[in-house]
Amino acid sequence: MNHTETRYLEAKRSLDDRASSRRVRDRLLAAVPTEPRVLDIGCGTGTTVPRLLEWGVDAGSYRGIDSDEGVIDFARTVRPAALRRAGRSVVDRDQGFVVGDLSVTYEVGDALATLTGANDTDLVVAQAFADLVPVAELLDRIESALAPGGLAYLPITFDGATIFQPDHPADRAVEDAYHAVIDAEPGRDVHAGRHLAEVCRRRDGDLLAIGSSDWILRPSEGEYHADEAYFLDAILEFVEDALSDRTVEGGADWLATRRRQLADGRLTYIAHQYDLLYRAPVA
Repeated sequence: MNHTETRYLEAKRSLDDRASSRRVRDRLLAAVPTEPRVLDIGCGTGTTVPRLLEWGVDAGSYRGIDSDEGVIDFARTVRPAALRRAGRSVVDRDQGFVVGDLSVTYEVGDALATLTGANDTDLVVAQAFADLVPVAELLDRIESALAPGGLAYLPITFDGATIFQPDHPADRAVEDAYHAVIDAEPGRDVHAGRHLAEVCRRRDGDLLAIGSSDWILRPSEGEYHADEAYFLDAILEFVEDALSDRTVEGGADWLATRRRQLADGRLTYIAHQYDLLYRAPVA
């Protein structure tokens, strides 16, 4: 299991939609141009496009970048088909499609390198991405890609809380070990949300909005919504991998208990995150 597996990315869509801060989104929509030039880094399976259309951003150009060829192939195939099923007029084109007055391309590439090579972008989207790279470097690259006064929308930015319910005696030790493994990876930061907010505040641009976007995944009458049980099983795999090289007292029982609770429809999972909206300096 990895974070670029297409079923995992699709399974979290419903969580992302529930978690998204409406206040930050509304501030974005009030500020974005009518026909924006959008660059989506770490675009995954391309879910930003249907969200933009749902929000009324249906003209301009969109360019999605991801380093994983498999998810880009998925986006090029699945997104236009889903939009057609939803009644949208879609015309296929090389590397993407046109839907209404919005031109869409999905490309394989390095996100940070793409930012460096871009310019005059009206909106950079970086969903669930800022905790994967050094936040100051990320903002440097984003500012270089934006037009004067351009916008950076950074939703679902992790910020250091991984919660499972019901309580287990090993919760704190497991969470600490899991976060330590994440932090040990070059460039990663389990407190990326708060650190990114602070970096934005120190820049010459404006942090226009910040809001909580916590994932809250809980069963209802013993059942999980959509494919969220699969997603939660993937999260437990990530934790298990993190614990594999560490000795955590009670860790084995914690994992066994959590898997039973998931199978029984009793496990709740919460991840603390932020949505941020930053505007680059006008001049």
